[in-house]
Amino acid sequence: MKTFIRNISTVAMLSGVLLTSCKKDFLNTTPLNQASAAVTWADPNLSEAFVTELYNGLHDAELNQESMDCITDNALYNFGKQDIMEANISPSHLGWVNNTYEWNEMYARIRSANLALEQLGKSTLDKTLVDRLSGEAHFMRAYFYNQMVRYYGGVPIIKSTYTLNSTDFTAPRNSYSDCVDFIVSDLDAANTLLTGKDMAKGRATSDAALALKARVLLYAASDLHDPAKIKTLSTLSGYAHPELLAYTTSDHDGRWKKAQDAAKVILAKSGTYGFALDLSAPANATDAFNNYQNSYLSRNGGEKEILFARYYSNSKDEWGAWYGRNNCTNGYHGWTSSEPTQNMVDDYEMMDGTAFDWSKPAEAAAPYVNRDPRFYASILYDGAPWKPRTPDGAGIDPYNEIQMGTYQTGSASSPVTYFGLDTRNGPIENWNGTRTGYAIRKFMDPNPAIVDQNTRSEVPSPLIRYTEIVFNYVETCLELGQEAEAKLWLNKIRFRSGMPAITDAGAALVQRYRNERNVELMFEEQRFYDARRWLIAPTTLGNKAKIIKITGTLKPGKSVSVYRHSTDNFNYTYTVQELDPGVENRTWKDILYFPPISRDEMNKNNKLIQNPGY
Repeated sequence: MKTFIRNISTVAMLSGVLLTSCKKDFLNTTPLNQASAAVTWADPNLSEAFVTELYNGLHDAELNQESMDCITDNALYNFGKQDIMEANISPSHLGWVNNTYEWNEMYARIRSANLALEQLGKSTLDKTLVDRLSGEAHFMRAYFYNQMVRYYGGVPIIKSTYTLNSTDFTAPRNSYSDCVDFIVSDLDAANTLLTGKDMAKGRATSDAALALKARVLLYAASDLHDPAKIKTLSTLSGYAHPELLAYTTSDHDGRWKKAQDAAKVILAKSGTYGFALDLSAPANATDAFNNYQNSYLSRNGGEKEILFARYYSNSKDEWGAWYGRNNCTNGYHGWTSSEPTQNMVDDYEMMDGTAFDWSKPAEAAAPYVNRDPRFYASILYDGAPWKPRTPDGAGIDPYNEIQMGTYQTGSASSPVTYFGLDTRNGPIENWNGTRTGYAIRKFMDPNPAIVDQNTRSEVPSPLIRYTEIVFNYVETCLELGQEAEAKLWLNKIRFRSGMPAITDAGAALVQRYRNERNVELMFEEQRFYDARRWLIAPTTLGNKAKIIKITGTLKPGKSVSVYRHSTDNFNYTYTVQELDPGVENRTWKDILYFPPISRDEMNKNNKLIQNPGY
């Protein structure tokens, strides 16, 4: 022990000699990999870089490997059950929460926006630049707050950064109405500061601020936040703090009128935005298919749909750019991650505008014939044409058609069972095969030269598009009793998609609108919020997931050596069944209208009040 102490003393004396012999500024070094605050906010490029980093909070946007539709009746995630769909979440077990809604992630981004606004507020840089960067910071702060509010209800509004001198780092949740007002004020500020600014693609604009405002006010007017409607939910009716979830005073028409006025501002910009919405009759099937595909690919005129989007470049390795690999079928070496359900497929109407009906023998025998053109542009189904197969699949399927079933080859008298390339029994990566019998096509680049499993895509994620605002306007018209106006705008969307005009009225018209919105905006992060704000989650999100089983049996006298979809050679049988409950056993509880705040956040902040039922 004495030797050990003596050695320490020797080291200490030597260290003292070294320190006293050095310059006094030995520790006053400037990091080589980061700029100080003073340098950052005095430099226009560094200031812009700081604000640009806020956009990283968008992550992969709607092109995440796991679509938000996987926690709805529209889709299923291939790689594990979602606890929220089984009503099996709690403060200590949140289940899957998309990173653009996660509490810590969003507040970290909000802090950065606050810091930017504080520093820009006292900046001596060029005023035009300061205004633009401030406008973007206001927009992004509003965007992040809206992500949280539409997920949790009212949250703490933090307007400034904390420092080491702050005496209290806790904050209570603000009321829902206060949060809406704050978000709207941020968006109004963003609109003012960004008006007339020449914005680069992918950055916030004044029009994006106005469009997000229209969305925020639509949600605020909805049933989920109406004080009378929310009391009809048994698990929420006795909640001691309803102001955190909804308005406390009724003003149905007033709130819907605000939402309508906000949507009208965007509709008035139809010369700048909107794609193929000026048709006087339904487009033919081919044009309708192309219209819808171009609208979600943002190509060939579809760029005018975009009000705010997350863009990708093949030069940058980002997860959203791998959307094709992540979601194409296993027969193409894809992962079939987010799969449409039969529930979703059944929502697509027949071309004549009637609902698809399994009880009709002709439709049940050919369920993929004569459907809404958006179905063919959105879903990879059995027999659908797609890209050239990879070398290991080309000999098995030289026709490049999706194979989701079990078929016969050989001869009808001596058949051999053949499992389709795109099934979980197929010969290529069967562990990635679809469970539902479908794969997504929407947002997949159809260019046959793009090999999805090894090529990044440059299809953008449309975070806000013009058609959503049209739908928002239609919904406000329905709520305010303006049915003729609602049908006028709703049919603009249908004509673009090759579908006949809707002539329904009353409750039937509302149902047609809701179905139309779901079909058009599938995989655009709408369904989870729409089903909740309309208070229809028990009969939608709570539905058991349905899947399809397909068999192809050779007709008498027929023989094939290589399988290809053919009604001349095969009799096809389509059997709808519920997903195996061992994969996911869906149910609904009303506490899911407002998911829980993490137990860790509750423990860190004793002023927080938990959502009801947890």
